[in-house]
Amino acid sequence: MNKKEILAIIPARGGSKGLPGKNIKLLGHKPLIAYTIEATQRSKYIKRMIVSTDDLKIAEISKEYGAEVPFIRPAELSNDYTNTVDVVIHALNDLKEKEGYIPKLVVLLQPTSPLRNHIHIDEAIEKFLESTADSVISVCEFEHSPYWATKIVDNRLIKLMDEKNKRRQDYEKIYRYNGAIYIIAAKDLLENKSFFDEVAPYIMDNEDSIDIDTLFDFKMAEMILNMRNERSFFNE
Repeated sequence: MNKKEILAIIPARGGSKGLPGKNIKLLGHKPLIAYTIEATQRSKYIKRMIVSTDDLKIAEISKEYGAEVPFIRPAELSNDYTNTVDVVIHALNDLKEKEGYIPKLVVLLQPTSPLRNHIHIDEAIEKFLESTADSVISVCEFEHSPYWATKIVDNRLIKLMDEKNKRRQDYEKIYRYNGAIYIIAAKDLLENKSFFDEVAPYIMDNEDSIDIDTLFDFKMAEMILNMRNERSFFNE
């Protein structure tokens, strides 16, 4: 597949209730969104990358780090209830109407996954190209097995799943979407308006799967980056 046929879209709205201004909040020495932009630039498959944002400051910083911002996203697609699929479809339609540009493949990369790197992106694209599934979505193993989940009824703990007397290591592995990578053919997304019809998994480590929504998540990412920098320093 020609590189020009693969489009990366980074959705980054200005409003965030959990962590205000998170997309451009400094993580280490650079804004959060810069990690995703730089990872995309290093991909051997992606030729074009755009940021979809309603925020002029995010647009300015995204351009500084090398991303395209071909439009400012309308307010009706920038609230707490906006579906990310609608944001991606808006971007595809805008590029088609204004430039006649229609990619074959869309790679959705959320800026809240700063530890996802270019290797992850390229491996996920390769998995998509080798797969017969409609899409590839990144996942990681559940940190705590849902088999241990409980609810409280009449002040008593009731297990949600009837799995008795099993050791933790005997449970099968369960995975969750980690929000880092979504890949689909553009025509399929426009027709079906979903990434989730028939999905092949791209499995990532839990450490690389940090998805920043709160200050706690941000501090966790900060701690992991600091640990990696220290390891790199001492291994030189």
